[in-house]
Amino acid sequence: MRGLCPGINNVVRGLVLELTRGYGVEHIVGFRYGYAGLVPGLGPEPIILTPDLVGDIHHEGGTTLGTSRGAQDPETMVATLERFGIGILFVVGGDGTLRGAIKLVAEIERRGLPMGVVAIPKTIDNDIHFIDRSFGFETAFSASVDVIRGAHVEARGAANGVGVVKLMGRHSGFIACQAAIASTDVDAVLIPEVPLHLEGPSGLFEFLEKRLRRNAHAVIVVAEGAGQELCAQAPDSVTDPSGNARLGDIGYVLKSRIVDYFSKQRVDVTLKYIDPSYHIRSVPALPTDSVYCWNMARNAVHAAMAGNTEILIGRWHGRFVHVPLPLATRFRKQVDTTGDLWMSVIESTGQPVSWEPAAPT
Repeated sequence: MRGLCPGINNVVRGLVLELTRGYGVEHIVGFRYGYAGLVPGLGPEPIILTPDLVGDIHHEGGTTLGTSRGAQDPETMVATLERFGIGILFVVGGDGTLRGAIKLVAEIERRGLPMGVVAIPKTIDNDIHFIDRSFGFETAFSASVDVIRGAHVEARGAANGVGVVKLMGRHSGFIACQAAIASTDVDAVLIPEVPLHLEGPSGLFEFLEKRLRRNAHAVIVVAEGAGQELCAQAPDSVTDPSGNARLGDIGYVLKSRIVDYFSKQRVDVTLKYIDPSYHIRSVPALPTDSVYCWNMARNAVHAAMAGNTEILIGRWHGRFVHVPLPLATRFRKQVDTTGDLWMSVIESTGQPVSWEPAAPT
């Protein structure tokens, strides 16, 4: 597991209860801090998971097992699994974790071990293909609505008040889109799928200027991966320990650029920048997500006990399905900018479909 997401404890609890109550499994090992827990000397010793131990963990946010980032050696990890007599490994994580699981399967097959690997997709951004949604996503955008509401109150409380809220979404803007539609208080949504231009007649600045003239306040929701071309990147911080590109802080860039633009226009603005990401990641799952987590966990156990491996569990068009890991990690799911979700955002906010300068006629 890499990074927090609402519902992780629900999934862990569901796995343990289904294994013990449904199949009579008596020995369940929980490896701490993700793949680091499979490397001797790097992570702490694993713990034995029992129904009593996990009985109440779903009431808490975060994860009782911990998370980590960084690639680990598959040979070392499989040796640890073999040493503990593991027959089935359940992995809970996003794209990086799933790619790590594929390497584990390859090493398991090379050694000829009778060991299955089944994944439960955990990506708060909802960017895994061939599933309707990942667990925690609904909780995340629901919690984002409260933050947007606060930004709206702040913006409305000052003449030419501007609220900028940065939400999760490295490559996909699903949380930003859904939260904006649900809140109904957003004037502009910026996502990675739509190139961001600030200047010019179709740019964000002119649109914002019109909103301030009309309403005297405005709220902007920006996904963390939007507008990265506007962010200066330090040459020594290109990637994180997991190999993901380090993102520039687009929220801070917008804050400074908006204030600077209106200062040159001799217009005083009061801008409040809010980044609630870590708060949102740590909240307990909503009841709807709790139900989803339970069903994903029990279906993962059923799949593993049926002898499946190198798959993830997901729901697709209302049915739980087994998606091969190489297929699930082939590319990321993104917002279709010609589809209904983005059109709903456009109609809700009144912003342009694109920030691109108009082509000359």
